[in-house]
Amino acid sequence: MSIKAIIIDDEERGRASLSTLLDHYCPEVIILDACSNVPDGVISINKHKPELVFLDVEMPVYNGFELLNFFDTVKFEIIFVTAYSEYALKAFEVSAIDYILKPVDINQLKRSVAKFKNRKKQNNIINRIELMKENLTAAEIKRIAVPMNDGLVFLELKDIVLLKADGSYTKVYLANGSTILVSKKLKFFEDLLIDRVLFYRSHRSHLVNLNFIKKYLKGEGSIIMDNGKIVSVSRDKKSEFEERLKDLKIS
Repeated sequence: MSIKAIIIDDEERGRASLSTLLDHYCPEVIILDACSNVPDGVISINKHKPELVFLDVEMPVYNGFELLNFFDTVKFEIIFVTAYSEYALKAFEVSAIDYILKPVDINQLKRSVAKFKNRKKQNNIINRIELMKENLTAAEIKRIAVPMNDGLVFLELKDIVLLKADGSYTKVYLANGSTILVSKKLKFFEDLLIDRVLFYRSHRSHLVNLNFIKKYLKGEGSIIMDNGKIVSVSRDKKSEFEERLKDLKIS
């Protein structure tokens, strides 16, 4: 199955290099056009109706994030090609936006194209871009987009009470009493929230928001959450967990 695509990058070398790599390693991607700026890219998108746009971020006059301002509806997916910092890349990931680092790594390129092909349907691209821009400018990430079987759901981190491993999925318990099943392993959330001191992986199966702890049963090594769920604290994490509570003045 062929994939119709265009490239938008202000550097001629970048356009040529990416086009060559796609031709050699992802022959199913058919490059219909390569543009040097956002206005020319808009014209090309309207003309060629691509399924996929490889989009540079840093460009003169209009940056890559501003591309969608020129469209009322968006019927294409975007893979950003960027040299952004590690923090910025986390903003991409939590917003369900795909990216390729410059200089382009062949394996990462192939993974991104494979991810596009495996996606059941394109959805919420405008909302995802807005969430990404919000997370890029914030001091810390506050909202995330997480995949479900039928699409994406956008969550406020402050509303997450508890995350529980469920095989290759994660059950997310929210403050409003609802529960959603997310098609990501618990490790994904642990890595995502590693810098957030209020989230703690107390057990191999549980990641808790310490703001929602109702009671800690020290002798039993278990936590009662505000929603009534009982969560274990692993023996090897007990001391570290109690120190975290003291630091946060929760205990």
